[in-house]
Amino acid sequence: MVRSTILARASDALPLAASVDDEQTETALQEHKQQAKLIFRRITPNSEPRCSIESGTYTLHYLITNNVVYLTIAEKSYPRKLAFSYLDELSKEFEITYGPKVETARKPYAFVGFDNFMSKTARLYQDTRTASAAEDSMGRLNGELQDVTRIMTKNMEELLWRGDSLDSMLSRPLSCESLFLTSWMVDLAEMSHLSTSLRSESEKYRKAARQINVNAMLRQWAPVGGLGLLFIIIIWWKFF
Repeated sequence: MVRSTILARASDALPLAASVDDEQTETALQEHKQQAKLIFRRITPNSEPRCSIESGTYTLHYLITNNVVYLTIAEKSYPRKLAFSYLDELSKEFEITYGPKVETARKPYAFVGFDNFMSKTARLYQDTRTASAAEDSMGRLNGELQDVTRIMTKNMEELLWRGDSLDSMLSRPLSCESLFLTSWMVDLAEMSHLSTSLRSESEKYRKAARQINVNAMLRQWAPVGGLGLLFIIIIWWKFF
């Protein structure tokens, strides 16, 4: 079934609307919602317009149209054609209701009121038999959306760990295949930079600690050294 839905502006990943999920769903989908944010950040004008990304027991389906990314998280067993039919329903209603306002939106979740339509539509698609019957009645099973052979499907783990070089990825348009690998490499670069910074700070700390120890030793033994020097001067003055 459809578990959660998020809409974001494709050009800058600004979240526009999202389904209101219960606490149990929020907990279960926490990791997958983070993955959805990564998808939004990596979307470009050359990205696949429709893509399904498998992640564990769930699949993230997204549809890009008119600078809006419609993404839903569904159970892996949920029919892909129904997931994209659901997203198509959302895209048409959102375009009619909020389309002209998308480019001028400045605050996250500026169209939170769209949740009402998302909730009603999601309920229609909860049961695959009911959803299929609804599609039949609306004559959409043979529509352009149902050309599922053109929808990319990738595995999340594969996307994260494939061995493409960074140069080869940057030299071609971002696709569904390279989406998460690029993000993973960026995150890896950030982690490497953080590690270098930590090592630098650690070295500075060790140097400062050594200097403090030297200063403490000087303060401790300086009086003794001064008395010893004074004693030597007195002996030299008396006998020499």
